[in-house]
Amino acid sequence: MASGTNLDAVQAQARAEAAAKTVFPILLSISFCHLLNDTVQSLVPAIYPLLKASFHLNYGQVGRIALTLQLTASLLQPVVGLYTDRRPQPYSLAVGMGITMIGLLAFAMAPTYVSILAAAAFVGIGSAVFHPEASRVARMASGGQHGTAQSLFQVGGNAGSAIGPLLAFLFIKGQANIAWFSFLALLGIVLLANIGAWFRNSRSHHPKPVVADPEHLASLGLAHPHVVLSTKQIGWSLAVLVALMFSKFFYLASLMSYYTFYLMNKFHLSIQNAQLHLFLFLGAVAAGTFIGGPVGDKLGRKLVIWCSILGVLPFTLVLPYANLFWTSILSVIIGLILASAFSAILVYAQELMPGRIGAVSGLFFGFAFGMGGVGAAILGKLADLTSIDFVYHVCAYLPAIGILTAFLPDLGPAKVRQPKTATA
Repeated sequence: MASGTNLDAVQAQARAEAAAKTVFPILLSISFCHLLNDTVQSLVPAIYPLLKASFHLNYGQVGRIALTLQLTASLLQPVVGLYTDRRPQPYSLAVGMGITMIGLLAFAMAPTYVSILAAAAFVGIGSAVFHPEASRVARMASGGQHGTAQSLFQVGGNAGSAIGPLLAFLFIKGQANIAWFSFLALLGIVLLANIGAWFRNSRSHHPKPVVADPEHLASLGLAHPHVVLSTKQIGWSLAVLVALMFSKFFYLASLMSYYTFYLMNKFHLSIQNAQLHLFLFLGAVAAGTFIGGPVGDKLGRKLVIWCSILGVLPFTLVLPYANLFWTSILSVIIGLILASAFSAILVYAQELMPGRIGAVSGLFFGFAFGMGGVGAAILGKLADLTSIDFVYHVCAYLPAIGILTAFLPDLGPAKVRQPKTATA
């Protein structure tokens, strides 16, 4: 009787998910809020040259600012995801944006290097609260098009990351100017409060998701949306995905944190011109992010992961030897290809562990931030010991880790099986 009840509940949940329709107003709204959140975040690396000059910092100290921001977000996001899986907090989105606004104001008024690190920590905490629950909202509003929904959500964030340096170029002439961007965070708080209300109402009209072990579902004869994997296979697949994330975000750290310095050092560009090149690269990252999700929905996520990680290797190997024109072209190509991986990796991981959306989202967003921060700190120290050019020669080989994609199982649809019934 218990098994039958469990089976009926899971089947009811599956029918409800299949009947759900994509809620585009919510998807567009959460994507726009992601844009606002990441616009604010991307202001921080864009003003590194300003902070370096104002506080007389070396590359290692700049790297520690990035490490503080990214590692704070990295450590907290899985914790937030695990907690909200059990106790969803619709209005935590607005709270997270409020913490980010505090960090912005702290950056504008920080008198010392230590206070700069504290401001970076606030921005990191705000991001940690925002991302896991925002990813859950995107999935809830997806209507079953999970890859497309995550891409739309991600493209908002990447567009914000691209806009941040451009806004810094246009409006930030001194440290105090950063305070004006707190109005973006205030707009985000208002929008996220409305999304929180939709989230709460949606949950009150739908049954609580039933989390069941895939092997138990198979023993009941219930079709699972994807092939059933053993716990060992799931663990190995997650380890491969983590390695691929390391490759992607460690390399991206070299471009997001030090691309302006690289261009200024090698081609003698001004800070403003270097920021414009960073804007072009981050714009390509935004475009690539949007492409990855729909392609993964139609052709398979593993194919997208193959092409985006290993496929970018020839371009990263050529980049350190290119002139300014080809450096600009190659950075756009690299951003376009490499960025398509994240939505595919995230949704692939969510399909490995259905019912753990918050935890998986928190883990992978957290790992992304952590790798960005650790990468920035390590690469900054390496640049101090050698040169910024040497950093790009070393990082060029990171996408070769993409060969590990061969070990990921194909998550094709499982064959529909009905429970066996007794014959008369």
